[in-house]
Amino acid sequence: MDFSEKKKQVLSRKDRSRKGSIDKRIVKLCSIINSSEDYYTTSSCSGRIMLYARKSFKKNETEWIYVSHEAVKFSDVKKALNKAGIPKETMWLKAEPMIIHICAKTDGKAAEMLNIAKECGFKRAGIIAMGKRTIIEITSTEIIDALISGKGKMLVDDAYVKKLISEGNKKLKRNFERIKKFEDKAKGELRIK
Repeated sequence: MDFSEKKKQVLSRKDRSRKGSIDKRIVKLCSIINSSEDYYTTSSCSGRIMLYARKSFKKNETEWIYVSHEAVKFSDVKKALNKAGIPKETMWLKAEPMIIHICAKTDGKAAEMLNIAKECGFKRAGIIAMGKRTIIEITSTEIIDALISGKGKMLVDDAYVKKLISEGNKKLKRNFERIKKFEDKAKGELRIK
């Protein structure tokens, strides 16, 4: 199967993410990338703030308690905490930046996309697969991953959770600004109309 056939197949398949749809903050960037004959996206997340409980480090043993792809309010997080109760396993509050996986037609095209991303401030960008397909991953370093409960007890007070949320919202705002910069740069560099 050649690159364009594989691209068509991948872009036409059902979204298999937990959310089941692409995040609105990254739709435009994915559209710009996918309109180039040299690239297509395989997965993406615009960035998020979340609460999750973890029994182990296995993905299927992680319970999502609260997830937002926009800035959050303490009251919403507190409501989610009250509704879920304090789990016996560890619970974390996490803020994470955009992540996107892109298949490039050639290694040279992968390098071009990585340069665009790095010029926009995405410090963690690299080739993660080569061979049948060249896949690049682009993300950033602005992450919070803080333990807030364990063994059925909160380990921090509300003031600390509020501070984590405030810092997470700041990181998410910078992340969204960086996505916009990436959109503009990619549109110009890839000569997308």
